[in-house]
Amino acid sequence: MDAMNRRTGRSESGAGPAREARDTDVIVVGAGPTGLLLAGDLAEAGLGVTLLERRPAEISNLTRALVVHARTLEQLDARGLADELVAGGHPLTGLRLFGRVTIDPTRLRTRFPFVLVTPQFEVERLLERRARRAGVTFRHDSEVLGLDQDADGVTVRFRTAEGLGAIRAAHVVGTDGVRSTIREAIGLPFPGKSVIRSLVLADVRLAQEPDSPLMVNANGEAFALIASFGGGLYRVIGWNRHHQADDDAPADLDEIRELTRLALGSDYGMHDARWVSRFHSDERQVPAYRVGRVFLAGDAAHVHSPAGAMGMNTGLQDAANLSWKLAAVLQGHAPDSLLDSYQTERHPVGKQALRSSGALIRVALLPTGPGRAVRTLATQVVNRLRPLSRRAIRTISGIGIAYPAGPGAHPLAGHRAPDIRLAGGGRLYELLRQGRFVLITPAGEPGVPQAPAGGGDSPHPGDGRVVTAFWRSPRRTALLVRPDGYIAWATDATAPAERAAALRGALAHWTGVEDGAPIATALTPPAHAADTPAGR
Repeated sequence: MDAMNRRTGRSESGAGPAREARDTDVIVVGAGPTGLLLAGDLAEAGLGVTLLERRPAEISNLTRALVVHARTLEQLDARGLADELVAGGHPLTGLRLFGRVTIDPTRLRTRFPFVLVTPQFEVERLLERRARRAGVTFRHDSEVLGLDQDADGVTVRFRTAEGLGAIRAAHVVGTDGVRSTIREAIGLPFPGKSVIRSLVLADVRLAQEPDSPLMVNANGEAFALIASFGGGLYRVIGWNRHHQADDDAPADLDEIRELTRLALGSDYGMHDARWVSRFHSDERQVPAYRVGRVFLAGDAAHVHSPAGAMGMNTGLQDAANLSWKLAAVLQGHAPDSLLDSYQTERHPVGKQALRSSGALIRVALLPTGPGRAVRTLATQVVNRLRPLSRRAIRTISGIGIAYPAGPGAHPLAGHRAPDIRLAGGGRLYELLRQGRFVLITPAGEPGVPQAPAGGGDSPHPGDGRVVTAFWRSPRRTALLVRPDGYIAWATDATAPAERAAALRGALAHWTGVEDGAPIATALTPPAHAADTPAGR
């Protein structure tokens, strides 16, 4: 094993010394957005995290993702990053896809009722800064060769310029993209097929500014998207039905100009291409997101067409779902079986993203006159029927994602928690920045710690797994919100004994907090913390 500072590992429950010393708690492979968010979450929870990345330390700005949806912005808000990202991007309150389908995010009940156009490298920049501040150990120029796992941990083998090395951890998460080495190392297939070939990408400058920071259209002959990502540069992604070539065939600016004219009616005076490349788009998903102590997330687990811009967003939400579960298990607050819920909850979401993006791209590229007539009729129906339109934007934005809650659960359980305004002027997603469960109850709830009279510090600063807050309204429902912003449990019971028993059971089941354990009471942040452009 290469020379490094070794630390005593935890047992599987996190409650004592491991049978074999480990170098770190979790190894994350891949420093894209998914890996960076996951690593930062785990490090902020107090775990040792090493991130292995094949690329050099400099962040590449040759990126494909350009859109951040509302649910992802909520997850970033829960980490204190959303407002900075929004300030540097282009919020769009309306979007027309293929000249027909109208996407109206202003209907969403969220602090971020828009589509944010911003390059992936800006997301990576914020997430990397957070991860480094939290103490993540970065090992760039490290090519993973394989891994070996046993009952006590996982050893990852890698190669650097200095030679071969190995590092051992309790768990490994592969966020290393569509050609994932981790996926291959655990023997998982990646079934699926190519949905569209000979897509081209380019970063260019334009002589004429488009009407919108994001322009997209398809007409059966070609597809094109133009998006601004600052500094006078534009990303172009396109496809020409009459020019199909292999991935290794050269692409040039003339090809980009032609397909853009076909799809958008103009090439906007494109010039000074910084780079041009060709690729194909697949629809693939692994059958299992977990094999023993190894997990997959992001493009390593699922990949689909660029239609709907759901790729990076789905990966980031994978990370948000998995991180708190790994932390709870490694710290001894939850059984290992909690980790199985990552597959139960996220695999269906990945499948839905494949279906949604696949349907969009297939409809957009229908080649025949009758086919395009059907597309026109279908989009008119979607635009005119509010329930269908609302469902479409909730699906694409991620706001509509919900997880199975089990029989007998409260109707709210498993659903995303909105950014609830709380007594004292604060917001739920500000409290979620602590990385803990949030219990929201009426003030004066029996058995729940109350805020000290006249303000002051929490009665149990820093030692609780749950932070409590109180409704600003007279609502009597009690909610337990998971660290990823989904409702774990709720009750409308009014009988004090029944209500208290249900609360005790929920806390024990979800957080490991038993009677007598400390629960912190939040003094919610002042109202001005929410008074930002993104919140208006």
